[in-house]
Parts: sequence; structure tokens; C-alpha cells
Amino acid sequence: MKTGVTQTKSIILWQTIRESPAHTLMTLLVTSASGTNGPGLGKILAFNPQGKLIGSFSDDDRIADPRGLGIEPSERLFFVNSGTDCIVALDPGGHVVRATSTLPGLNPGGGVFGPDGRYYVGSRTARTIMAFPKQLDAIGEYVLPVHIVPFPRGFGFGSDGTLFLASGVGPDGVGDDAIFAFASTGSAKLPWKVDDPKLSPLDLLVGPNGNIFVSSEKPFGSPDAITSVREYDAKDGRLVRVMRPGDNVQFSKPRGLRFGPDGLLYCVAKDTVVAFNSETGQCAGVVVEFPDLYGQALVFYPE
Repeated sequence: MKTGVTQTKSIILWQTIRESPAHTLMTLLVTSASGTNGPGLGKILAFNPQGKLIGSFSDDDRIADPRGLGIEPSERLFFVNSGTDCIVALDPGGHVVRATSTLPGLNPGGGVFGPDGRYYVGSRTARTIMAFPKQLDAIGEYVLPVHIVPFPRGFGFGSDGTLFLASGVGPDGVGDDAIFAFASTGSAKLPWKVDDPKLSPLDLLVGPNGNIFVSSEKPFGSPDAITSVREYDAKDGRLVRVMRPGDNVQFSKPRGLRFGPDGLLYCVAKDTVVAFNSETGQCAGVVVEFPDLYGQALVFYPE
């Protein structure tokens, strides 16, 4: 358990970090859930480097209950997975520049750009991963079989093209709390396995060190759940480290993960965004405090 002194030190550390040159021109975007994903605002919220709310990033009515976020590196566009069963791409001003048509049953979750330049999306209804061209001008294709997992809860690509997929518990309480590894051919990589009875994944991110970082809430949906960020070795699935902010920091319903420009690991949760030092495993402090945030995903973007 963290002491009050330790927690004060972590807050001071974050205050120092957020005033550094790496943060002075960065905007933090967070998707705030609505509907079955949580009673948030159902918008993309923008926060300044001091963690203060700027406002809604876009008011386009195609964006409702936004989930995953991805940044297309060459065009600097934001790709947003909307609860309206579509994917939209936004420019830095928050204007929609391209979008898919409504795709009934897409029910998109997380989103990541893959090594082939396509935008990969977790389909919660089909319970698999789909890939779309970045122009969003064609129907996506399944890259894994339909119903490959009970409920996809985040995924990412390793440097060798391995697709790591977190399988968690869905709103209906069904799931298997596991992580799987797939080769670029779509076949499962065996005997690769995560053996962690305290895991219930909500998002997955491949870190700069090549390891897998996962936000976890076990048991899922329980008010007494143990929440954490867990790191696994990408080579064999071995648990490397467990990161928790301590009892003096609210860390309820952790979801989206993202490494910031400062190298810290950020995790969005119900009312907060919390930063961790991935090298030491220590909490670096609270970045955002916003009542009923119900954050799903987050990205940093230079102004």
C-alpha cells in the first residue's frame, strides 16, 4: 500500500512531467462512453496539458458512444470507432474527412493501425478482428475467424507481426479472461499462453519494450474488483509485473492504455487518467480528474 508521502511524491512527479517541453503542446483526447458502456458524455473530450477540460473535440452526429481511437501517422488523422456502427476519420480540427457507411452489427471496440497500414477494429458482435483500408472506402474483412473469442477486449501487434488479442468478459457476463497470440497467417501461436488467474482484461497495448500491457478489472463489473495494469513477456506470456496506483488514487473501471510522448504509460478509468512509470512500475500521478468520465480510449496529439 502506498503511504501518503509516497502518493504526494507521485503527484509532484506528474506536475513536473506535465510542465516539461514534451507536454507543453500536447492535447489529450479521451473517448467518454455512453449507453451500455457507461453513463458518460458519449463524446470525444479534449484536455489540456494541465488536465483541464477544453471541451468536446467533435460534435458530428456520426460520433456517439465513441470507443477506440487510432492515429494514422502519415496524414495525422484520428480514426474513431463509433457506437453508431461506423468508423470516422477526423482532422486536427475535429472535422470528419472520411467515414464508412453504417455497418449493422459492427459494434466496434478498440482500434489499432497494423503493420500493413490498415485500420484494425475489434467487432464485439462478430467477436473477432476486422481490417479496413485507411481510406474507409471498402467493407472491412475478417482477419480472424468469426467468434474467435467470447468478447474481444483489446489487441496489438508485435514487431514480428504477431497479433495479441485480449479476450475478456462481455456485458452479459460471458468471457474467458485470456490473451491469445496469432501469427500473420491467422493461426494461433502455440504453446504461447498467459497463465494469470488474477487477469480480466479490458485493453491491450504492445509497449516500446515489446512486452504486452493490459488493463485489468477482476472480477469484471464487481464493485470490489481488483484493478491493475499488468505486463507480460511477449515471448512466452509470462507475467512480468503488476502496476497499481495505491489506495489514495481512484482507479475504477480501467480501460484504454497509451504510451505518452514522455514515455509514461497512461490508463483511462471511470473518473481519472492515471500515469505509470513503466520502467519502475510506480504510479507517476493523476493526469485528469473528471467526474463520470467513463473513459474508453485515449491518445495524445500535438497542437
